[in-house]
Amino acid sequence: MSRFLTRLVYLTFTIILGLLIFACVNTAGASLPLISGHTPQLVAPVVAALAPVVEQVEQLVFVDLKLSIVYPVIQNFKKIITSDPLGITKSWVGSDICKYKGFYCDNPPYNTSAITLASIDFNGFQLSAPSLDGFLDLLPDIALFHANSNFFTGTISSNIANLPFLYELDISNNLFSGPFPTAILGMSSLSFLDIRFNMFTGSVPPQLFMKDLDALFINNNDFMQRLPDNLGGSHIILLTLANNKFFGPIPRDIAKALSSITEVLFLNNKLSGCLPYELGFLKEAVVFDAGNNQLSGPIPYSLGCLESVEVLNFAGNMFSGPICRSLITKGVLDVRRNCIPGLPFQRSILECAAFFSRSRHCPYYASYFYIPCWLPNFSSPPLATLLAPSPT
Repeated sequence: MSRFLTRLVYLTFTIILGLLIFACVNTAGASLPLISGHTPQLVAPVVAALAPVVEQVEQLVFVDLKLSIVYPVIQNFKKIITSDPLGITKSWVGSDICKYKGFYCDNPPYNTSAITLASIDFNGFQLSAPSLDGFLDLLPDIALFHANSNFFTGTISSNIANLPFLYELDISNNLFSGPFPTAILGMSSLSFLDIRFNMFTGSVPPQLFMKDLDALFINNNDFMQRLPDNLGGSHIILLTLANNKFFGPIPRDIAKALSSITEVLFLNNKLSGCLPYELGFLKEAVVFDAGNNQLSGPIPYSLGCLESVEVLNFAGNMFSGPICRSLITKGVLDVRRNCIPGLPFQRSILECAAFFSRSRHCPYYASYFYIPCWLPNFSSPPLATLLAPSPT
């Protein structure tokens, strides 16, 4: 049906062209000499001028009308690209959009017989452009947009909230700036967000951590705010906030908010306060990295209950003990550059003395000795200890 519509448009255009030619002949006057058996001389320049247009319309036959809609969007974006060192856009020619480098077609969810532009993968293309506005936000059926490692700048259009199928958005390692793109909050289909290694500033809306996301990467920007009390839905798997300026304590309800988490990266922020012993309830955690912050107090024994953990990084803080030394022996726990007595590679005595010269206190200190699971050589704690409040 789409091919029939394209041909119909072309036929209509040809008929209109014929009528124009006929009008030119009549308005030029009947006295014009005719070339025996041929078109009047006046018509020849008109035909010559319109011939390329006719030829272009004939050549641009799209396999689906949906592709003809995004064709001008792509071509307009191509015009604003200021640098293409790998020659990517040389393939962005003609009506076969599905063969353009970086563009992928599929059936839209609402019509399995149609063909539409479903995903874009610009990862590593090194393209430069002043904006994605007028491009990404005008691709009605886009489901995946990956543009890692380019030189795109500007801000993100609020119109991306109108994209009903976009569930993976990766614009990491670019030059985007300005505040957090709040239009993302209105994207109901989004499950994967990666905006790391850009120059976004300000605070992150707390609603972001309440979205139904599987993965959230906002590391290596310039976000500055208190760490939210609620860090996400219970199904989030990957959370990366590293290399920003988040401050405040790690919230005590972290295990409830992130019960399915496998990787948490808090390193290189300005987090402070004491660790909540509830960290020991992150049963699925493989990596927990809070290195190079300003965390202090004891490290809870409950960390020994992390059944799946492979990396626990608390290096570069101001912890003073107690400690699960078996985790250090296994190479899982890194507590270098702290102030833990009896361990090597700690901060200098002067550094630790200066830090502890001010009175510091972790509430519910006894909770750091609770072990909320069964471990060899330890008895399970009574139920009351499982409900013990943790430090804030």
